Amino acid sequence: MSQAPIGTLIRQLRKQRKATLERVADRVGRSPAFLSLLERGLNEPAIDDLIAIADALGVSTAHFFSAPAAPAHPWRVNGDARREMSYQGGVHDTLLSPTLSGRFHMLMGEMEAGATSGDAEIRENGEQGGLLLEGTLTIWVDGEEQTLAAGDSFQFDSSRPHRYANLGDTVARVLWVVA
Repeated sequence: MSQAPIGTLIRQLRKQRKATLERVADRVGRSPAFLSLLERGLNEPAIDDLIAIADALGVSTAHFFSAPAAPAHPWRVNGDARREMSYQGGVHDTLLSPTLSGRFHMLMGEMEAGATSGDAEIRENGEQGGLLLEGTLTIWVDGEEQTLAAGDSFQFDSSRPHRYANLGDTVARVLWVVA
């Protein structure tokens, strides 16, 4: 499915909000040049950067999955009609849910060896959990480190400071549930 790049969506939303590059960059703790590179498609954001940008612009990160013209079915998604988003450093998410209007959404996350959610700890509203399908994944919640293997699952309050990384040497695939 064709979709607008993340940078284009960030620029459109920033302009709708009548916010300058400088103001948004200041709110996310990055330089205007960094934000300009993202908007022009010359760089991809890390997950923690996208969360900060979404917060600064008053939307959920799910906003950056470009919207389909209309779901083909209200509760089913064809495998070839899924929306995707790639982040800096080898992280790729595929939206499995047909809409973002429900109380939760599901993602298939793939992280290349060495990929991380970013340098900063993440805090969001809601709750998240998942099932590690392949590889290994290390998650830090409130500073506590846990390394998961294929078949392990997890769930935590997203407002607690957290981050994650694939410290293994193969791709990690995670089924995420985010509420």
